[in-house]
Amino acid sequence: MATVGLSELFMQFAGLGGWEWVIIIGLIVVVFFGVKKIPELARSFGKATAEYEKARIQAKKEIQQLKTQGSLGREKLESIAETLGIDYTNKNDDELRTAIDVEINKSKQ
Repeated sequence: MATVGLSELFMQFAGLGGWEWVIIIGLIVVVFFGVKKIPELARSFGKATAEYEKARIQAKKEIQQLKTQGSLGREKLESIAETLGIDYTNKNDDELRTAIDVEINKSKQ
């Protein structure tokens, strides 16, 4: 009787396509949380997605408003970057503005 090595097992799993992984993860979620918790989890995910979209739109509006009023302060740039999950530690103001614009435009698509 031959034993399957860990690398062989990984290669078998790596051969699965995207939909197979979705089904496997879905089954794990059903087993772990139970059928009655899934709608609650879906609502929570929907609310989190809506909050993220709301924050993204608000950040875009603030940027546009401050661009028309004048320069955007570093503190405000850092606040917006943090909201969008952008690392701002090693970026100057122009790089940070560009990163924020890219993130906002990426979220649209």
